[in-house]
Amino acid sequence: MFDYMIVGAGLAGAVLAERLATKLDKKVILVDKRNHIGGNTYDYFNKDGILVHKYGPHIFHTNSKEVYEYLGNFTTWRPYEHRVLASVDGMLVPIPINMNTINTLYNLQLSCSQVDDFFNSKAEKKDRILTSEDVVVNKIGRELYEKFFKGYTKKQWNLDPSELDASVTARIPVRSNRDDRYFTDTYQAMPLLGYTKMFENMLAHPNIKVMLNTDYKEVEKIIPFKKMIYTGPVDYYFDYCYGKLPYRSLEFHFETIETEKYQPTGTVNFPNEHPYTRVTEFKYLTGQRHSKTSVVYEYPKEEGDPYYPVPRPENAELYKKYQQLAAQSANVHFVGRLATYKYYNMDQVVAQALTLYKKLSIETETHVNGYKLPALQDS
Repeated sequence: MFDYMIVGAGLAGAVLAERLATKLDKKVILVDKRNHIGGNTYDYFNKDGILVHKYGPHIFHTNSKEVYEYLGNFTTWRPYEHRVLASVDGMLVPIPINMNTINTLYNLQLSCSQVDDFFNSKAEKKDRILTSEDVVVNKIGRELYEKFFKGYTKKQWNLDPSELDASVTARIPVRSNRDDRYFTDTYQAMPLLGYTKMFENMLAHPNIKVMLNTDYKEVEKIIPFKKMIYTGPVDYYFDYCYGKLPYRSLEFHFETIETEKYQPTGTVNFPNEHPYTRVTEFKYLTGQRHSKTSVVYEYPKEEGDPYYPVPRPENAELYKKYQQLAAQSANVHFVGRLATYKYYNMDQVVAQALTLYKKLSIETETHVNGYKLPALQDS
């Protein structure tokens, strides 16, 4: 008898398996239909001996000391600040848009305050911000929107930005200084030996059993367990009873190149003429030294593994129906990106999992010698 069946061996599932097994002495069966642990952060050495990310680049960044230190129990961190260039007008310029981006594009020498004035002069102020197009045009104007955002967003989502929720572009900053880091979080680092090694360390507990290449629906009535933690697609759990939740997927084309370095930075975005959205060179991310290098091209597509929930009002309404079913499901906890139909950064998934663990820990403490004690009230 297992205390928990956890569906999905990605970040949410692995964090909860580790906490429940280590801190609460619970017996956990961790089930994943893929042939590896680590979810979308899984990395491996290709045939040339280069460490690559199977599902595209995953760069860890967070403002949460708790999350950073928790994962640090299972890996040594290698400091890394990600930088991205965008191919625009035949030039490679920094993204997010900053002072250097504007000065390079327009052959200017603007100061910080002058860049702010430049943005204001281009901006088309909107009374109401409803769409992704509104967000960008309101902030920096239509010309920069069309250079950097319109084509990229169209490729990524197969929808015009005017058809997408404002949240898609609202999370992309615009800077008036020279800060060319893609993220500005307090903690920015990569696992020294890779994500897979970190996951192996997390799951190396005798209370944790891992089943790969297994759809949980094939074993849930065979393997005895008390409670379930589900991190897979919420619509699949309920047999698509309200229909499928729309996702965008990605196709990855890997290439090993006979040179030590291929790009001037970790990732180059291609917002306009190319069919792919970006190219990432892994050695920047991993810090690996090798005579060759490996890159991945990302091609957005309609079908395939679910990566990005499509942020449109009708999809949010569909998810609410599944959310109501999930709330009524006794002894099942839904956590993570797919189970909550929301795009989370990695640190947000870890934080959500740690929050659920604390809740389960309190519930466990209220049961003493078979008697359920009333939950403690907040003071």
